[in-house]
Amino acid sequence: MRGNLPPKPVEVKPLEGYRLWIRYSDGVEGVVDLSDLVGKGVFAAWEDPREFEKVHIGSGGEIAWDDQIDLCADALYLRITGKHPEDLFPKLRELSLQHA
Repeated sequence: MRGNLPPKPVEVKPLEGYRLWIRYSDGVEGVVDLSDLVGKGVFAAWEDPREFEKVHIGSGGEIAWDDQIDLCADALYLRITGKHPEDLFPKLRELSLQHA
C-alpha cells in the first residue's frame, strides 16, 4: 500500500465464465468469479456476455461496466487476497477495539 491508501486497480480483463482478472498498483493480481451475480438485479445485463466484456476501470477507481453497474475495487482486492477489511484500513481495527 502507498502510505495509508489501499492499492488501486491498474488493469482489468474479462475472462470466460463471468470471471475478471485484475491487477492492482501494489503488484497483486488475481481472478474473481462473478458468475453468481449474473441475472440478479442490474446484473441481468450480463446475461448477454458482450455486456460483461465491456468492463473497465472507472474514473473513481471502481470496476465498472456502465453508469448502472460498478463494483468496489477494495472489496474485489479483499476477495483476491483473502485479507480482511482491517488489513486494508487499519483505522477499522482501532475503531472496533474502541467500541468493544
